[in-house]
Amino acid sequence: MNESETSAGGVQRDTGGIGGHPRGLTTLFFTEMWERLSYYGMRSFLVLFLTASAATGGLGLTTAVATRVYGLYTASVYLACLPGGWVADRLIGLRKAVLWGGIAIMAGHFTLVNQSETAVYIGLILIVIGTGLLKPNISALVGELYERNDPRKDSGFSLYYMGINLGAFLAPLICGTLAQKVGWHWGFGAAGVGMLFGLIQYTLTANRLGQAGKAPAPGQKTEFSFSGVLWFLGVGLILIAMAGDLVFGLELSQLQRFVILLAGSTVFMVSLYVGGNFDATEKKRGISIFVLFLVAALFWAGFEQAGSSLTLFADRMTD
Repeated sequence: MNESETSAGGVQRDTGGIGGHPRGLTTLFFTEMWERLSYYGMRSFLVLFLTASAATGGLGLTTAVATRVYGLYTASVYLACLPGGWVADRLIGLRKAVLWGGIAIMAGHFTLVNQSETAVYIGLILIVIGTGLLKPNISALVGELYERNDPRKDSGFSLYYMGINLGAFLAPLICGTLAQKVGWHWGFGAAGVGMLFGLIQYTLTANRLGQAGKAPAPGQKTEFSFSGVLWFLGVGLILIAMAGDLVFGLELSQLQRFVILLAGSTVFMVSLYVGGNFDATEKKRGISIFVLFLVAALFWAGFEQAGSSLTLFADRMTD
């Protein structure tokens, strides 16, 4: 098979990978597979560990506190993608962001092996930081493997997403089984080893990526602006809604939490709308994205019950 071909625009395309895709797609496929295995593997038993008694090696937290910790952790993982993308675009580039993100994730899982309450919180923070660096930027790397109008791009992302599903499928079978049949620390350790495998193959096959993601995005400038103020205000409101009671001792009702979260999300989306230099067509699309954002939030609120309320239901209410 030829490893490259010339596109209609005269640009050499890398076709040496699976199905005529760029060779770097395989690198990113397996990196993401191992990262998702580590993430969903640990997530599958996290709440069970948090609520398990100290006699069985758990932290002995109440269900209310454990599920709040879990909710704050999973929400922070995705919220951290915002600064993670900024760091890659402005400072270190996509490639280094993925590498350092994977290292932080691995360190977080190995820290959790300690099983003390302090180690658990430190480990979760490391995983949040690492996922914020890795998750958005590895997807952007997939896009950089292709030209803007390359017809292979859609199928390339489909193949890449199969790596996510494969890792998520294997995760509870490996990490969850070890955690409950052998010991909690074995489950945490297996998640860390999974990320280690991902880092090893990412490093050894990084040359397949070519020039993709080697440098920060060109022309990016950091300057004070009204949209920047809105951005920080929106993110601040989101953080208050998520962790105001745990961090600041605020006694927020569910309704108050929802209103603050909705307000923060709205302000954040407006900040992108104001500061994005969009034309009329892009602004209309932005409104559509905001509507989809609200619907997606409802979906993910239900989806994330898989690691908390549904896991506890299965553990306590089923044979």
